[in-house]
Amino acid sequence: MLRKTRTCLTAGAAALTLALTLAAPATATDDYGLPSLTGTSQAMTGEEFRLGRAWLRQFHARAPIWQDPIAQEYVETLLGRLLPHSGLSDTRSVVVLVDSRTLNAFAVPGGVVGVNAGLFAFADEEDAVASVLAHELGHLSQRHYARGQARAEQTQLPAMAAMLAGMLIAASGGGDAGIAAAMGSQAAFIQDQLAYSRRFEQEADRLGLQTMAQAGFDPEAMVRMFRAMQRQVSLQGGNPPEFLLTHPLTESRISDAESRASQLEAIRPREGDPSYHLVRARALLTVNQRDPQQAATRLAQSDAPPAVRRYLDALIAAHNGQTDTALSQLDAIARELPDLAIIPASAADVAFQAGRYDDAIERSRRILRLMPGHMPATRTLGEALLQREPNEAYRILRDLSERRPEDPQVFALLAEAAGRSGREAWGHLARAEHMQLTGDIQRAIRQLDVARQVAEQSGDGNALARIEQRREAFVGYRETMEKFRYRVGAGVTPGALPHHRTYRSVYGGS
Repeated sequence: MLRKTRTCLTAGAAALTLALTLAAPATATDDYGLPSLTGTSQAMTGEEFRLGRAWLRQFHARAPIWQDPIAQEYVETLLGRLLPHSGLSDTRSVVVLVDSRTLNAFAVPGGVVGVNAGLFAFADEEDAVASVLAHELGHLSQRHYARGQARAEQTQLPAMAAMLAGMLIAASGGGDAGIAAAMGSQAAFIQDQLAYSRRFEQEADRLGLQTMAQAGFDPEAMVRMFRAMQRQVSLQGGNPPEFLLTHPLTESRISDAESRASQLEAIRPREGDPSYHLVRARALLTVNQRDPQQAATRLAQSDAPPAVRRYLDALIAAHNGQTDTALSQLDAIARELPDLAIIPASAADVAFQAGRYDDAIERSRRILRLMPGHMPATRTLGEALLQREPNEAYRILRDLSERRPEDPQVFALLAEAAGRSGREAWGHLARAEHMQLTGDIQRAIRQLDVARQVAEQSGDGNALARIEQRREAFVGYRETMEKFRYRVGAGVTPGALPHHRTYRSVYGGS
């Protein structure tokens, strides 16, 4: 059973992503280790970083987030394998999974990396997804956004704000209006920008290929991904999807990637691991919720191992309410593949979603004995314990919030655990953190005021001190959010932003 959200991204939102400079790691300033939106970055200006993090909060509020801790951990691990070879240093990334069937990935300031479920549905091999992420990291490591904006420093931040605004409009259902808001009227600059964009795209491809090889992935996968996109266009009668309209894929670019990939090889070739196929099965079910059998059909068209097909069958059984069948199948697969935590973690989640809380607790604890800190199992354990042992749930979710300070759902759960365990002031604080992470900063500040009153009445000095600390930070967040909204609301005059990127990558990055 996969956690889902309410709406779907438009194709315009998928087309409207950008790769910007990646921020240096944020500094923990409070009890939860939350990064400061008012901090600075050596990799970019402080205002760039703050605008990027303000955008993330608006994105959480308006975009359909794919709530799947198992897929989340997989993407974070995959990105972690690429980062050391990407040329980026001292980075703290935040992965956002988007519940959209459109093929897309993106990166924005502050180290935000987003991946659509549709990317997994499209790519039938792990190395292809790695090529997408490696390409985005190539843009980031070379600071393509900042380098391009250097030609018009006075318009850099307004351009960035307007671009981010367009993404939000599209993500919330504005469709083409979002693209228009982000692109602006720049006919006089299009030719120049396309030429400039091709250089950046080629550079990102080349660096991405090197990153892949050094991380142990097959560089040829990038070429295969390009060719698959070409075939998709051909199958659609020459009418390309919207992301290719703004992220052109040329034959010369493919040829260059092909030539360079042929000169590289994976430095540390990896043995076969079905983890990617398991996560792809989850993505296929996510984008085919109304017709789960379509997910099985799509998976069968790939070279996924038989165990993975049975895994998807189990997920479909759980989706259809056949919990006993699903758990029996997952347990059998887990015995065949004992080294893969994805499978028992999936079983624990199935048990939880079916309301079998004791079973979910037992299964999660079994995983954590073997793999302490395993995020999906920890989250399932915390959620299940909310129904049985709220005090223990609070302890576990508190620890998880410290490890995942940008995860709104963790704070939502923490607020519930605090309330159920009699920690009223801490519950209001956690609820305020959830609000600020989802862009509702004014309500978050009001929630902190409530938390302060409760802490004063109960004599909880520790809570009061931390609430006061967070309130000061929240006021700074509010200033950033207001500045972001002012910039995106003010708009720009046609032709005033010659460096709105028309070079955005074929993968949806800038």
